[in-house]
Amino acid sequence: QTQLVESGGGSVQAGGSLRLSCAASGYINRRYSMAWFRQAPGKKREGVAAIDSAGTTSYTDSVKGRFTISRDNAQNTLYLQMNSLKPEDTAMYYCAADPGRKVSLYGFEYNHWGQGTQVTVSS
Repeated sequence: QTQLVESGGGSVQAGGSLRLSCAASGYINRRYSMAWFRQAPGKKREGVAAIDSAGTTSYTDSVKGRFTISRDNAQNTLYLQMNSLKPEDTAMYYCAADPGRKVSLYGFEYNHWGQGTQVTVSS
């Protein structure tokens, strides 16, 4: 079955770092565009970072310079390196994938979603 499984979330103090991983299985492969989204209670889902099959990336303004999205196609795994974390980064983070080749931070572009991993940043 097609599956996306996130890991690496946790609780850190402001200024700390975390690396999120998303392991893909089934028919999801290097041809898919992939992305990280996040959602905090009472807030809309937000596209954080995206990467297409060619390695082109896109980031929401609030994480530029702090977060880095990457993928290991051989391992079929997506990563999000998060540095200089802030309390406002606290959210459930979701991995998403779509067979399209366009970089996108819009949730409707993605048809496959993971279960999420919680990131909590304390001040």
